[in-house]
Amino acid sequence: MREFTEQELVRREKAENLRALGLDPFGQRFDVTSNSKKIKETFENYSKEELEETKNEVIIAGRIMNKRRSGKAGFMDIQDKFGNIQIYISISDVGESEYELYKACDLGDIIGITGWVCKTNTGALTVHATKYTHLVKALKPLPEKFHGLTDVEERYRRRYVDLIMNENSKRIAFLRPKIIRCIQNFMDGRGFSEVETPILTTLLTGASARPFTTHHNTQDLDMYLRIALELPLKRLLVGGMEAVYEIGRVFRNEGMDPKHNPEFTLMEAYLAYSDLEGMMELTENMFTTIARDVVGKMTYNWCGHEINLEGPWRRVSMTDAIKEATGIDFKAITSTEECLRLAEEHHIQVEEHQKSYGHIINLFFEKYVEETLIQPTFLYGHPIEISPLTKKNPEDPRFVDRFELFIGGKEFANAYTELNDPIDQLERFEDQLKERDLGNDEANDIDMDFIEALEYGMPPAGGIGYGIDRLCMLFTESETIREVILFPTMKPRD
Repeated sequence: MREFTEQELVRREKAENLRALGLDPFGQRFDVTSNSKKIKETFENYSKEELEETKNEVIIAGRIMNKRRSGKAGFMDIQDKFGNIQIYISISDVGESEYELYKACDLGDIIGITGWVCKTNTGALTVHATKYTHLVKALKPLPEKFHGLTDVEERYRRRYVDLIMNENSKRIAFLRPKIIRCIQNFMDGRGFSEVETPILTTLLTGASARPFTTHHNTQDLDMYLRIALELPLKRLLVGGMEAVYEIGRVFRNEGMDPKHNPEFTLMEAYLAYSDLEGMMELTENMFTTIARDVVGKMTYNWCGHEINLEGPWRRVSMTDAIKEATGIDFKAITSTEECLRLAEEHHIQVEEHQKSYGHIINLFFEKYVEETLIQPTFLYGHPIEISPLTKKNPEDPRFVDRFELFIGGKEFANAYTELNDPIDQLERFEDQLKERDLGNDEANDIDMDFIEALEYGMPPAGGIGYGIDRLCMLFTESETIREVILFPTMKPRD
């Protein structure tokens, strides 16, 4: 049996009173003609006298956020998707019955107002009500104005209340789709086609991650939720689509922290006849386009750093970055034994499946370099062991033509000159299975259908993946991924 607070009981009684008056407590259709933003943009520069002379009528709707009544007249602020607008209401304008509805209303109720735009003696833009329409009775009170939802966990659990009370949350919620639409327009303008690929799959491919599993009842088949978008999109290059991208959810059964959510939005793009350099140019231009066209600035305060997106961005190889930080030149080292000795000297723990030249280089990078890459940096030249889907560097086959974009010490993108040699690709897949046998539970499966696709011939190509949530964190200057995902994954309440 649910227990209600005294306020909730009073609000339920008021809802029944509305029914007794023949009004639906939860409203019907209400046709609006304006909103708080449109009113402010249109009438802000009018004088008080001009507005009184023209009496421009508007019909608006919103949620009551505060209320100030004195005798037979009063003010209130109502909130719509764009913000707040002040309402003036008096019994002489709306009549006794509607004024009684106003007197009985509570903060959080949703109402409709017909009236004309005016300014108060202090210059505040206001709607002078001529008709008051009850729309929805709020059965729960809003949080106290000056404290809102003080429990951060509750903000994310009850995002609907957070959006009502927190202007910054609403700003982020509306900015994110604008960023995504800008990306789509940017990619479409460069000749890319946006496509959709399957979420359910029977193989783990395209990334190193642990999956979520599910079951297909009709086929009695265990399946995974996809961890990446890569291989289906590259099949489309084989089919001749040449420039494709997808923005979609992927799922990785891993930990949660301020930078990671188990389900997140990924964008991957593939361009035939391009390469690593082409992906660098695409990325730098896409980020600066978002900064200029959506947010309107090039400098961002993010995670304690001032980030400047003005190009050109720095480019550095992984081995050179490690050499700058430690003095060790891994390019000059040829034996795994020497790498293991250096790892021991530097107190780097190496798991059984990491006892190889490439994995040890990556461990050094993670310890000494990654968090130091604050300004936008293209880090390229990854070891082959950690890049199973990337084309070998023709000058040094120990490395591949791959880059990661780092900003603020965090990875933002991962790009390849794509591997299109089916023989080499199959060998890489087989090496992944060997790693799995040594304990790497994130190693890829062998996708023989993809090997067959490559045997028909995939054009040389560049490919890249972007974490859209992290990208939105930067452009909204949010320090946790939960701020930019409307409904982040949360632990169940006790």
